[in-house]
Amino acid sequence: MKYRYAEMIWYEVKEAADQGRVAVLPVATYEDHGPHLPVDTDVVLCTEICERAVARVPEIAVLAPPVPHGYSPHHMDFHGTLTITWDTFIRYVKDICCSLAHHGFERILIVNGHGSNASPMDMAARLSILDQEGRILCASVNHWDLRQAKEVGNELRESDHGGTSHAGEYETSLYLALKPDLVDMSKAVDERSPLAPSFRTDLLAGTHPQGSGARMVPYWSVQTASGVMGDATRATKEKGERFLEAAICGLVELVRELKGQEILPRRDQH
Repeated sequence: MKYRYAEMIWYEVKEAADQGRVAVLPVATYEDHGPHLPVDTDVVLCTEICERAVARVPEIAVLAPPVPHGYSPHHMDFHGTLTITWDTFIRYVKDICCSLAHHGFERILIVNGHGSNASPMDMAARLSILDQEGRILCASVNHWDLRQAKEVGNELRESDHGGTSHAGEYETSLYLALKPDLVDMSKAVDERSPLAPSFRTDLLAGTHPQGSGARMVPYWSVQTASGVMGDATRATKEKGERFLEAAICGLVELVRELKGQEILPRRDQH
């Protein structure tokens, strides 16, 4: 059974929509990931997780063509970063979701692979629902926030809080599991945020235990000299394989959950 949207003939797209399959849309970006990882890290991790998850449940999901560019203006001090202005980015992804809705897909899941895409993708999902006047469901999720990814990730990690923020233990391990020949572990470093606890990040652990859940994103070069925010030295291919499997299983679980979610009627009280 075909599951890649791009490989379908137009009437096969119609059949997939008529079958009520969930459209899974990977969204990431190209940006620096330290001295040891390529600039395609977010794209590779996000698209591979989505590809492998949808391949396991083609009867209920379709893999939409990925959106490889995202919102990264704060990374522009590092060579290699490509960024899209926030409003263009939101409208672009929203237009893709509304196109999918126009063709009959009633459930759409945006899977994000870059931290600063999270707020724009939340807005794109919300706007898509509003544009379709509640006739569809559209959700967004960061792949590291998938339930099983967080559980297994926090169980296996060796670094403390902040160690899995950016190009650290988690992302480096995943890339080692997927494309080990492109990772230069001899250049892996452990570099942490100089910000106060409330403004530090960690993909797997979330808010610092001694901080509030505040958000502040200064220029990346203010926070790190290498581009790394975390402990890349703790990364291994073996951990990456387990992280990857957990993320795949977590995404399959979420796709099933969205597939089973009823589209509830809007009740305008006017």
